[in-house]
Amino acid sequence: MRVIVLGADGYLGWPTALHLSTMGHDVIAADNLIRRRWDTLCGTHSLVPIAGMKRRVLRWKEVSGKQIAWERLDLMSLADTTALIAQYQPDAVVHFAEQRSAPYSMISGAHAAETQVNNVIGTLNLLFALRESGPDCHLVKLGTMGEYGTPNIDIEEGFIEIEHNGRKDRLPYPKQASSFYHLSKVHDSNNIMFTCRAWGLRATDLNQGVVYGSGTPETDLHSELRTRFDYDDIWGTALNRFCAQAAHGHPLTVYGSGGQTRGFLDIRDTVRCVELAILNPPDRGEFRVFNQFTEQFSVNQLADRVRAARLAHGLETVIEHLANPRIEMEAHYYNAKHQHLLDLGLVPHSLEDSLIDRVIGMVERYKGRIKPELFLPRVDWRFGGGGKMPAPSKRRRVPALRSVSSLY
Repeated sequence: MRVIVLGADGYLGWPTALHLSTMGHDVIAADNLIRRRWDTLCGTHSLVPIAGMKRRVLRWKEVSGKQIAWERLDLMSLADTTALIAQYQPDAVVHFAEQRSAPYSMISGAHAAETQVNNVIGTLNLLFALRESGPDCHLVKLGTMGEYGTPNIDIEEGFIEIEHNGRKDRLPYPKQASSFYHLSKVHDSNNIMFTCRAWGLRATDLNQGVVYGSGTPETDLHSELRTRFDYDDIWGTALNRFCAQAAHGHPLTVYGSGGQTRGFLDIRDTVRCVELAILNPPDRGEFRVFNQFTEQFSVNQLADRVRAARLAHGLETVIEHLANPRIEMEAHYYNAKHQHLLDLGLVPHSLEDSLIDRVIGMVERYKGRIKPELFLPRVDWRFGGGGKMPAPSKRRRVPALRSVSSLY
């Protein structure tokens, strides 16, 4: 198939592009590179050094013999987005091109607005571009399990059967987003579902859990193919932070009581889930939802596993509980269904098999790059960034689309 990967410069977008290329698909990687500018603004960085996109695609061609086309694209431009779809006529579009940090969205009103404009309007532009130039294309959109919140009932995959006053219906599962970022994903889901119904588009919404892992077999082939690894308070996950803190000899900082429970999956399973969705497209007019995770853990369980892994090598690690900067339940019921991707053939990795070799081992190799000042939270959900965080990004003018041959 011909597949466009939007947000291809990101932690998940780049490994997905490589995996799809390995599997024989014709891949076009597109991004506006704003994620790197957000690092500059927030004073953050990838623990693993990453190459620029031009260097990456050239190295991939040298290593694999396969070609990935690279396009500089900003979804804020409806004209450029429509032109990209018209130029390549993809069978599928994988949409990772969104601001994906809940803390970033909670810094200030300006950051909340930037997040929602970037995510919601960018997705709307893509939907209109597909209606205009690719009505049969399959949209594979990265959602989040955070759309659901933590209800006191089982979380179904996108839809729930309701009986009310003697009548029954199948309705979208109720959403209880916990940040302006998560709310932007809820808006996306509603917009995509509506356009499938109104225009006959076909879409898969992948409500993904928290991803861990340092890379995939493809990113392991060369240093210039590596993907980023975030451990800081804005872009990093709790597990990444714990591993970096342990390597630096810093206490593992658990927010609140640590009972917060979420779904998790290995990055190698992420790229496989995307591939399975592409290979099994929905019908025209169908909007479907897959819950994309493989295991559930609480924050305390993650901290305990990192501490146990260190202790197995004779290294003591301390766990500290901090006041929770987020607005969330710290003790709750959590049972989310995730059967659809398993039915399609996903054979998942486990955290137990991946933690030491593919996460802790990698962090140890790069621990000299750790900046401990990035461990502690700078953003409080109630009060924002307290004036300590930079202003939102101002976009630069996006160059015109280039042909595939212009890079080679």
